[in-house]
Amino acid sequence: MRIAIVGAGSMGSVYAGLLGAAGNEVWAVDTSEAHLAAIRTGGLRVEGASGDRVVRIHATSDPTQIGAVELVVIATKAMDVRAAATSARCLVGPETLVLAIQNGLGSGEAAAEILGDACVAIGVAGGFGASLVSPGHVHHHGFELVRLGERQGPVTPRLERVADVWREAGFTVRTYDDVDRLVWEKLICNVGFSGTCAVLDLTIGEVLADPSAWSVASRCAIEAYTVAVAGGVALGFDDPVGYVEAFGRVIPGARPSLLLDLRAGRRSEIDAINGAVPPRAVALGLEAPVNEAITALVRALEASHGRRPP
Repeated sequence: MRIAIVGAGSMGSVYAGLLGAAGNEVWAVDTSEAHLAAIRTGGLRVEGASGDRVVRIHATSDPTQIGAVELVVIATKAMDVRAAATSARCLVGPETLVLAIQNGLGSGEAAAEILGDACVAIGVAGGFGASLVSPGHVHHHGFELVRLGERQGPVTPRLERVADVWREAGFTVRTYDDVDRLVWEKLICNVGFSGTCAVLDLTIGEVLADPSAWSVASRCAIEAYTVAVAGGVALGFDDPVGYVEAFGRVIPGARPSLLLDLRAGRRSEIDAINGAVPPRAVALGLEAPVNEAITALVRALEASHGRRPP
């Protein structure tokens, strides 16, 4: 399959490397010239729970060099999805499927606004804990699950075909008829660890080991769970604290991307993760004060680094 990964950061590079190692024609599209140059020169090294390999794939900052592909994976941060989808227009043909795989809420809708409803599906990746070690080198702590669903309606043959391509690359993949379930089940884990780890500068395992930190993380998760249930989402569990704890224990050494962004002085995805819960709570007549406080603290930290206006 011809595949373009738009946004070859930490998770995008894991996708690109493993899909390329399985024999697909993979193009990594990114704005980091250092990362792209390293891939072109020495290949892409993917190290971690899936093993350790160097894969030869294509790498470019100019998607117009590629032409239409069968699969586009938008793997940027949530706030960059619209720009990524705009740049990906030249990659989309009549039979192309576009997977928007981001943390938080709203990415699929953003991509569909640019590329059209018909070609966009949703992906959710959990339990990877990926980070860029250096240009051309990515590491991931876990290798748990990729969940796929159409934005509207049940699983389709085109989605199952794409799921099989990912399975052949070694990923554990499940397809879902209910896209809200797959998005919210990941979001509940994200809101538990992302903001808390970022504010306290702790790994997921360190949050689990600290009773005070875990109290904050678990309350964030409970608030998100309560909002999802009140909104009619049919979740696959009824114990959000146990669910999030089990998720975290798979990747205790991981630092969420939100923490890595703060450390690097980059703007984070807080608005799409913890920051997405309070407005949805208000719309349902509920409150989410812990997520609101965590969101405000992350925004303040971003402002102190000059990444967000005060």
